[in-house]
Amino acid sequence: MTARRIDGQRIAAELRAGIAAETAELTAANGIVPGLAAVLVGDNPASAVYVRNKAKACPTAGMNSSVHRLPADTTQGRLLEVVAALNADPSVSGILVQLPLPGQIDESAIIRAIDPAKDVDCFHPENLGLLAAGQPRFLPCTPYGVVRMLERECIETRGKNVVIVGRSNIVGKPLALMMMQKRTASNPAGGDATVTVAHSGTKDLSGLLRTADIIVAAVGIAGFVKPDMVAPGAVVVDVGINRVGDKLVGDVDAGVWEVASAMTPVPGGVGPMTITMLLHNTLAAARTMAPNPRIS
Repeated sequence: MTARRIDGQRIAAELRAGIAAETAELTAANGIVPGLAAVLVGDNPASAVYVRNKAKACPTAGMNSSVHRLPADTTQGRLLEVVAALNADPSVSGILVQLPLPGQIDESAIIRAIDPAKDVDCFHPENLGLLAAGQPRFLPCTPYGVVRMLERECIETRGKNVVIVGRSNIVGKPLALMMMQKRTASNPAGGDATVTVAHSGTKDLSGLLRTADIIVAAVGIAGFVKPDMVAPGAVVVDVGINRVGDKLVGDVDAGVWEVASAMTPVPGGVGPMTITMLLHNTLAAARTMAPNPRIS
């Protein structure tokens, strides 16, 4: 058996077409053009690529974008000034500060300084609290991308055993919240699943993974999930992006393709979905500025 390939590029393109149409509708009806502002501190090559890809996606969705580049020795005070200016700018619907930040800057202080209504990455404690309460303002981009991929592929999560390998604030924790919550009109991304969050130190991780109907690997270790850890027919979502030599590889060993029923590739899987959900959140933020806001 070879797993069915879950094509994140195709799904992202389909969703972006819908986002572009909704953006055009918002602009025509209210004169509002969503705007995404990205802040990049320092010269981390990976961060520069991420920011460039996010900025490039905006025009095709009918959105404005701006990138604010600051040197690596930028002080925390200066960065807070930039964030405050973007908070006050009515042309900016969404703000993202690319992480990681240089060591002299307290990341948590910067995240808390972003207006929660413009926090399209959904990192602010207020937005995470709303997510935990099942009343999300925004949904974190990578976890939401995972949920939408499964939905578009007609892979049911309700009642399933989901094991998430990785407990980061960006993927593991928020995805667990989304997967375990009830699916309601106000929280359509609720997975109604039974969720276990594991990590590299989990006792008998292999045995635990073999109980999973759906595995999400987000541990940041190349090839960490091996074929003998996966039950035949399980669905495997690989969130990892690791550089090995001149190749990008995920957290899941290539041999798992012969065990799983469906699996995401790296690259071309979750990555395009993350940027797509960022566009979705930016549109949702812009809608709140309309006379009769509607967030879908």
